Amino acid sequence: MITSVNLATPGHPYAGPLLIVAPVLAAVTLGPWLTTLTGVLASTDQMIFAVLLGDLHSAQRMTEIFAVVAASAFAALLSGMRERKARELTRVRQVSEIAQNLVLRPLPPRMGPLRVAAVYLAAEREMKIGGDLYAAARTAHGTRLLVGDVRGKGLTAVSDAALLLSAFRGAAHRQTSLAEFTAYLDASVCWNLAEPGEKDLAQECFVTAMLIDIPDHSPTVQIVHCGHPPPLRLRPGQATALCAHQAGLPLGLQLDIPGHCVDTFDFGQGDLLLLYTDGVTEARNPRGDFYPLTERAATWSGERPEELLEHLRTDLLAHAGGQLDDDAAMIAIERPAGRIRHNITGLPHHSRAEGTPPGQAVAVCPWTPDDPVRGPRSTPARPVTVSRVRLPGNRAMLG
Repeated sequence: MITSVNLATPGHPYAGPLLIVAPVLAAVTLGPWLTTLTGVLASTDQMIFAVLLGDLHSAQRMTEIFAVVAASAFAALLSGMRERKARELTRVRQVSEIAQNLVLRPLPPRMGPLRVAAVYLAAEREMKIGGDLYAAARTAHGTRLLVGDVRGKGLTAVSDAALLLSAFRGAAHRQTSLAEFTAYLDASVCWNLAEPGEKDLAQECFVTAMLIDIPDHSPTVQIVHCGHPPPLRLRPGQATALCAHQAGLPLGLQLDIPGHCVDTFDFGQGDLLLLYTDGVTEARNPRGDFYPLTERAATWSGERPEELLEHLRTDLLAHAGGQLDDDAAMIAIERPAGRIRHNITGLPHHSRAEGTPPGQAVAVCPWTPDDPVRGPRSTPARPVTVSRVRLPGNRAMLG
């Protein structure tokens, strides 16, 4: 445009000095070679206009040409630095994605008879992984899952999450009860925090978690709550919070607790289990209101788990204004309609929560001996426990 103005008005006004802007603007979007080419063309235009005006050797024209050449060289240098930083940022993001896939492995869409979907939202814009964690593994008789939240966020939280996930994957396939398995994970976290150099942080670090066993051939789900928000069981028009009969403490507190309580709930054909971390329920809108996950999930009328998570993800980000203050994770597990055999006791299971009107979000407790269908009133309620023996170095042995 500047060249056209100068050619159209060979006398006055003379817009040649404005050619110094061309290489500077080119450096914003173009690479160093194209920026250099732009500077060469701008310098050539300056000399052509000087020849046409007959003052090529004047001090003013020589100063203008020198200014364009210097600006072009500086713009090419800035363009090269910008491209180098962009490549470094791309590599960092690629490494972050690889680290996420290694630490927080994607869940398969099918695990035995279950359909599974997961979504992770990190609080840090440039990080794709944080302190929230989840994992799943197939056992001999079902599927075992872990969802948790490490105190804090950033690289320290990632390190603690990687430790717990490694312990889970290493022992999830063992033929141990859910209570014994929870005790093992607790001991693993405590042992890691007792390592040299971590003693100052040992009392400040913990992991809220929830361990879940879903049998293949029984319409039930077993849950151990370790200070984690209860999952939601979704049925058409209904979201039920599966609250713990006796909530346990978070992992890693290094307390001599007597054992871990295992709660059992209905989880039959067509049911969908929604697991989440507190980053979801504690997301606030500009007015300071928390995200109403239970109410929003109760209105869901779709079928596929991945569609539910995509709906909740979009709704959550819209509620929080597009950016979360804490890491958030959601896992949806569906038991598709099909034949499911009774459990080993031969007792039938209810197909829906009794006395709960559709479209209402409620909370239920696990099975109790007062249930006229599942057990006599005279049967005492005893949670499954596992004893723990302290060894030197804060390491624990299961007994």
